[in-house]
Amino acid sequence: MKAANPESLGSVYPIACNIRSEEEVSNLVDETLERFKRVDFLVNNAGGQFRSLLEDVSPNGWKAVMDTNLNGTFLMIQKVYHAYMKEHGGSIVNIIIVLDKGNPCLAHSAAARAGVESLSKSLSVEWASSGITLNCVAPGIILSSGVENYPSGAEMFVYAAEKATVAKRMGSVEEVSASVLYYLSPAGAYVTGDTMHVDGGWHLMGPLLDVPDHENNRPYGTCKL
Repeated sequence: MKAANPESLGSVYPIACNIRSEEEVSNLVDETLERFKRVDFLVNNAGGQFRSLLEDVSPNGWKAVMDTNLNGTFLMIQKVYHAYMKEHGGSIVNIIIVLDKGNPCLAHSAAARAGVESLSKSLSVEWASSGITLNCVAPGIILSSGVENYPSGAEMFVYAAEKATVAKRMGSVEEVSASVLYYLSPAGAYVTGDTMHVDGGWHLMGPLLDVPDHENNRPYGTCKL
């Protein structure tokens, strides 16, 4: 990470952690405090999902997505709260996904990230007296190194999503990072319980999965169309 930005004045100290493990999360926070004596900011950016219709998602697949995206976020923020921020305040930013129009083929991930967004809003009230702000960033289709790892056929989804944005392009990693920094900076001190869309206006457009014509939505009563 330091090699990626050698001009940075900050220091980097990576610690491997499985955020689904309560023990590993506890060790991560304890080691961070032992080394740096404080935790001013927390950005929950770990996550993962796979594209699938919900009818094909196994219970294990559902659990894996929930454990990583929702439960892992819960473990991280609760541990940081008790270990430091309850007494000293701080800023927490949770990375979610665009949820405004539903997410066909990503219903499992959308359910987990919606939970994170609701959790953030609830805790922005519960933890306000400790001087803690909680906000979310919802990136759209971002041109990151992860795009190279998409399975075969996913490029069609990425292309469709890019065309569905108002900006008519993919976003950059730097644009997401700058949005996170806004919440962590003094400029974001008066903002809490918020969600920022960094998606080129994607959330303003329609869903990316066409609904086939059908006559299965039966009207109630005597309505005739």
